[in-house]
Amino acid sequence: MKRCFALGLFLTHFCFWIAAGTRDSFQAEVEPRLKEYCISCHGEKKSKAGVNFASYTNAASLFRNPQMWEATIRQLEDRQMPPTDKPQPTLEQRIVLIEFLKHLLDNPDPSWIPADPGNGVVHRLNRTEYNNTLRDLLGVTNHLADQFPADGGGGGGFDNNADTLFVPPILMERYLTAAEQAVAQADPAKLHGAAPVWYRSERGQVLKDLEAFATRAFRHPVESEPMESITRLYDSAREHGASVDLAFKGAVKAILVSPSFLFRIEHMESGTKPWKLNNYELASRMSYFIWSSMPDEELFRLADKRQLNEPAVLDVQVRRMLQDSKARALAENFTGQWLGTRKLATVASPDRGRFPQYNDQVRNSMMDEPIEFFASLLHENASLLRLIDADYTYVNADLATFYGLPKIDGPGFVRVALPDHKRGGIVTMAAVLTQTSYPLRTSPVLRGKWILEEMLGTPPPPPPPLVATLPPDDHVKEGLTFRQRLEKHRKDPNCSGCHSRMDPLGFALENFDPVGRWRDQVSDHPVDASGRLINGDEVNGPIALKQALLNRKDLFLRQVTGKMMAYALGRGLEHYDLPAVKKITTQLSTNDFRAVTLVTSIVQSFPFQYRRGDKPIELTGVGR
Repeated sequence: MKRCFALGLFLTHFCFWIAAGTRDSFQAEVEPRLKEYCISCHGEKKSKAGVNFASYTNAASLFRNPQMWEATIRQLEDRQMPPTDKPQPTLEQRIVLIEFLKHLLDNPDPSWIPADPGNGVVHRLNRTEYNNTLRDLLGVTNHLADQFPADGGGGGGFDNNADTLFVPPILMERYLTAAEQAVAQADPAKLHGAAPVWYRSERGQVLKDLEAFATRAFRHPVESEPMESITRLYDSAREHGASVDLAFKGAVKAILVSPSFLFRIEHMESGTKPWKLNNYELASRMSYFIWSSMPDEELFRLADKRQLNEPAVLDVQVRRMLQDSKARALAENFTGQWLGTRKLATVASPDRGRFPQYNDQVRNSMMDEPIEFFASLLHENASLLRLIDADYTYVNADLATFYGLPKIDGPGFVRVALPDHKRGGIVTMAAVLTQTSYPLRTSPVLRGKWILEEMLGTPPPPPPPLVATLPPDDHVKEGLTFRQRLEKHRKDPNCSGCHSRMDPLGFALENFDPVGRWRDQVSDHPVDASGRLINGDEVNGPIALKQALLNRKDLFLRQVTGKMMAYALGRGLEHYDLPAVKKITTQLSTNDFRAVTLVTSIVQSFPFQYRRGDKPIELTGVGR
């Protein structure tokens, strides 16, 4: 009832502000609350955490740092701010402040935050993209790029981030070797077209074959200058006595080490005005987003006809591409990196003496479970909220035995119904639970931090220096259980603020041991999975935790959207991407949170279909 009253109060204030016409709602409704409850710690004289609210004096000024204001809203909602030992606004004041800030951030004047599709960095193919492109271009199934140096993991946490895909000198050497191997292993029909080139001695036909191959390899029609270079290379080889076949393959090798093949190059225009990608560039963005590979013949055909950028055509193509087996690349590369479960293969593993059931086969199965689950959401166009809670999962024989589920026949993954809601959803998957544990014990801190960072997009600040560490195992010591020792640690005033956010989330998962199996006791004591969230809600166990996460589904959907958009764009997100992210989350809410809606909305979005000119776009009207 109080919240309904407060919302009614907000609407009354909002309507009055609209009627007033010239009143700035920030100055009328937000600034007084900041002065009353916030400026003493976040003002000109004292700016805790580097936040100075006094420097923001009107609605336009919010867009100098919209991410900070988004974080402020979350802290107000979770009652993290003001601190409990400071004067508190009433519930009505808190809700009115939150709603006004949300409205201002969601409805900017175009002059405050001009449309900016982001920096168009030249994108080198990463190892996965290189391997998949050779597979679809030449039929080469050996992973030749595995011999390349490891790719970076930049903004957004993905290894397709263009800013971190450098070209060290050794990589150029590896490109030459890989091109040699690719031509030697190529499927002749894919290399030459309908008939082997050695049956075509006519120079004109050979050059047509080379141009057709270069068009597919470069992912757009070949311009005259590079085609002339390819022709000269072929002619020179023939003049020096090379056979047609050998000269042809030499030209193909040159194509495979060309920047036009190794990089996804988009044309650049001068000025600050964003411009729309052409059909070939859009086809490449789509195919490397969904397939981690080059466009297929259907995408090329539509690009040739300049029809691909039509919304209805795009929608059909995205749905078609998601039904293709190559779409598993999206599930593998996005899910494994977003959730961090890919790291299980390289980070310190659980103590195998204490957990003998954990072995390499089980570990690999753990890593595949979230991939299979996410792939099914895309294939079935199911609700993304199943990532939070579901009554089923995907297991193979090894993982079914590990979880104590009925026996599975055969080597592959199958969908199985879960007997209860203790499991279900990514937060209860063994891969997540294991990577957020230590070798000998669970870590409510790591698990809670993981939920805040990866599921809600609300990461806590880094811990202060010289923080006391906890024991490496969960044995009872000095009469205290591990939880009791952690509770004692939390009383440190330097630690309590963050731990009050993280620990209750992690405590709710204490029934899962360090390798993700269910348990009822820890060191002969009953598991205590209870806790109080920062907003006052009580949680006890994974079922209650998942319900609490569903209650914050707006944050979860924004996090998933932001993560997938960063993956799709191959760059970290910036403040100017917020309008697109918010628009997509609204589209999800009106379409039952369907997984395909997320992908199609990203492909249809402004940042995906446009790129920036060669000059930065400056904000206007956002000063003091």
